[in-house]
Amino acid sequence: MVTRCAIYSPSGFGTPENPFGKDVANLGLFRAIARHSGYSDINFLLHAQTPPEQVAQALLGRERTATRINTGGLLSVGRMRESGVLLRGKADLADLAWLRRGAGSDRDFSLVGLVHCIAPPALRRYIADAATAPVQPWDALICTSPVVRDNLARMFEGVSDHLSSRFGGSRPPSPPMPALPVIPLGVDVERFARAADRPDVREATRTRMQLGPDDVLVLWVGRLSFFEKAFPQPMFQAVAEAAARTGKRIHFAMAGWFPAGETGRQEYADAARLHAPGVTVHLLDGRKSETVDALWSASDIFLSLVDNVQETFGITPIEAMAAGLPVVVSDWDGYRANVVDGEQGFLVETLGGPAGLGATMLQRHVFGLDSYQNYVGNVAQHTAIDIGAAADAIGRLAGDPELRRRFGEAGRRHARERYDWPVIVRQIDGLFDELAALRQDAAAFEAGSALARQDPVRCEPFGDFAEFATNVLSGSTRLRARAGVTEASVARLATVGLNRFGGMWRPRAEATTALLRAVVEHPDRDVEAILAGFPNEPRQPLQAALMWMCKYGLLDWKTG
Repeated sequence: MVTRCAIYSPSGFGTPENPFGKDVANLGLFRAIARHSGYSDINFLLHAQTPPEQVAQALLGRERTATRINTGGLLSVGRMRESGVLLRGKADLADLAWLRRGAGSDRDFSLVGLVHCIAPPALRRYIADAATAPVQPWDALICTSPVVRDNLARMFEGVSDHLSSRFGGSRPPSPPMPALPVIPLGVDVERFARAADRPDVREATRTRMQLGPDDVLVLWVGRLSFFEKAFPQPMFQAVAEAAARTGKRIHFAMAGWFPAGETGRQEYADAARLHAPGVTVHLLDGRKSETVDALWSASDIFLSLVDNVQETFGITPIEAMAAGLPVVVSDWDGYRANVVDGEQGFLVETLGGPAGLGATMLQRHVFGLDSYQNYVGNVAQHTAIDIGAAADAIGRLAGDPELRRRFGEAGRRHARERYDWPVIVRQIDGLFDELAALRQDAAAFEAGSALARQDPVRCEPFGDFAEFATNVLSGSTRLRARAGVTEASVARLATVGLNRFGGMWRPRAEATTALLRAVVEHPDRDVEAILAGFPNEPRQPLQAALMWMCKYGLLDWKTG
């Protein structure tokens, strides 16, 4: 049973000015594990040196748990080994798998990544690298929907088929490595319920937006990017048609942020004037939590007609259900798995283009002629939403407060039972236990030294490029101080900034001076004998110091 874990979070825990869904989801997941896992320790591995107290404050605020928060660097493999599992909020496992093997054994701990998106070709490439890296069956890529799992399984099968045909081998058995469990993202259901259940805020917000008692407010929350989220025109048109059919006064609020700035805002405003001329459209800053929280309270219907392959789960419909809003969403990937049509809201049929239509779109992006945003934007521009069905769904809900109430209550129950963070953390904890059992059952996995210890593509420079130099420093290399060199020579070199470059790889100045002293006192001693005189110092920094002194003319060397 797993009682601790390690989490790799390169960027730390700051809140970006313009948040992306994956960043918000990762922060929520890490916070939930700290709050609800019951682990004795969580070891956060970060790129920047960060005190544990700072991480605990960012995740928990004033809340206290029995779980200890520890911090370290990515190369703290010992932390990973003692934890038994390393989780990262990204689907890139290949480099971590080579790091694990180079530092010990594939069985030392499990690697678990989280798949937020499967559309970018570059991202798919690094996911596929798991097929040729030492990723094992006790590693996993968490898929947030069945569609994501099935797509990645097909991709790994295709990579296996290619490798088999290219090298004349047999295809490995199914299932593909790594494991592909389906675990959705989660939300803090009670937080959204509290934000929504505020009658005074609802009344004040609707008054400020000039909504009458019988007016209906339809809400979208998310990044306002037709490139990566959804073209807004079908939503504008569906809201306008629903208003015309029902005779209701319907407002449409879109809360988010424009990656394109004022240009993006103008594009959305132009589209709203054309496609929803009789509807009041509010374009609001969704980066302000108080604004979005007020909208959860003030709104009547949640609408999200995504049409983009960039979207693989969709956290905002879950948030909307937690807030008690009925939802109208496109029948699309994760949305399809998260919303039951006719129970929490309505799924609206979508139409994808025929196979082959996007081949040139893809190649233009792969070869740098189009950005990724243009690539997925072009695909989305040629993906259709059933606007009439969306208008029918909005119209039914707009005209029936009792249906809105029933769907809203069902949605909140659904969110609490399936997507509340304690529920998700239990599933992740169960996954960690399953992976640990697989590691323990693989006792005969490593047959011996035949396993490659390092990634043959990501080479270690002094080993793989050894032929570049005339000779290589080894244990038998003999060193002698050059004429006129004294212990003070180390301090003199350090007065020049260029000489200090790369100092992190060498020992402190006192150790370097002691190393020079050893060479001065014992000329022509070999490197192995010199290093033996420093048993308490790490070996590689000492070797780097010897190379540095050879580079700047303090030492001469003899090989052979």
